[in-house]
Amino acid sequence: MMALRTASLRPCRRVNFNQLRFSSQNAATDKAEPPVSKLSRPLGMREYPSTIPKTRMETIQSFMDQDTRMAHRRHLIKEASKGYFNDLNATRRNGGKTWIAPSVMIREDKSLYFPNVAGITLDQSEKRDTAIMCSGRVSVVAMLSTAISEIHARGFVERTLERFQSHPSFQYIQINLQENVLKSLLVKVFTSSLRRTVAPEQQPNYLISTQNMEYVREPLGMVNSKIGYVYLVDEALKVRWGGCADATADEAQSLLSCTGVLLNRLDKKFGGPSGSKHPEEIPGPAAAKSS
Repeated sequence: MMALRTASLRPCRRVNFNQLRFSSQNAATDKAEPPVSKLSRPLGMREYPSTIPKTRMETIQSFMDQDTRMAHRRHLIKEASKGYFNDLNATRRNGGKTWIAPSVMIREDKSLYFPNVAGITLDQSEKRDTAIMCSGRVSVVAMLSTAISEIHARGFVERTLERFQSHPSFQYIQINLQENVLKSLLVKVFTSSLRRTVAPEQQPNYLISTQNMEYVREPLGMVNSKIGYVYLVDEALKVRWGGCADATADEAQSLLSCTGVLLNRLDKKFGGPSGSKHPEEIPGPAAAKSS
C-alpha cells in the first residue's frame, strides 16, 4: 500500500475581532477632519427679487435658453447623486458647517440679491414677501427648518438683537422653511404651540413658508437642509454677510459689527437716529477676499 503523507497542520492564530473593531474606530477618529474655509464668494441671486410669479410664457422662454438648460441639467445630476441621508450624514463633519462667515461685509458692488421668499406670518396668518419686508431696512434673516437650526440661528443673532432690536431701521426675520409636504402639514397643525415658543414681538416677522428653494439653495450656500443659516440683508435687498451652523464668537461679533455699520450708513443717508459706533467696512484686499 502506498503510504499516505499527512501534511503537518500549523495552529491557526486566533483573531481578536473586538480589537480589530476598536482599532478601526480609533483610526477613523484619529483621521483629522478637513478644516472649514472662509466664505470665498458672494451669496445670493443676480436677478432682483420680484413678488410677481413668472408667467407660463416666461418660464418656457427661460428653458429655451441654452445656458439655463445646461444649469438645470447639472443641478439634476448633482441632486441625483445625493443619498437620502446625505444632509444628515454631513452634520457629522464639523457639525455640518461648510464655510466660515466673513469677518467683514461683502462689498456692495460684489454683493448679490436675497431671493424673495413668501410665507404666512405667525401672528395673523397673512401672506408676506421678504422682497417687500426687507426693502429700505437692515434685516437679519434666519432660515430655519429643524430644531437644531433654531439653536444655530440663536447663536448668531443673540448679541445683535440685544444691541439693535429697538432700532427703527432694524428687523429680525425668521423663516420656518418646510419644503416637505408632510412636515409643512405638521407645522400648520402645531402653529398654536409654535406661537407659545416665539416671542410676541417677533411673530409678525416670523414666516412659515413651503416655497420650493431647490434652485436658490446653492447660490445662497444653503447646501444642508438640517442646519441653520443667517444672512445680513441691506436696504437694497443685497446679501452683505452670511453664516451657517454653530456660530463661533468671532462670527457672532462679525454680524454685530456689520449690522452696526449698515445701520450707521442708513441713518446718515436718511438723517435718522444714530446707530452704534462700529468701525467702517474694511476696504482693500481684506474686503475683496470676503466677497
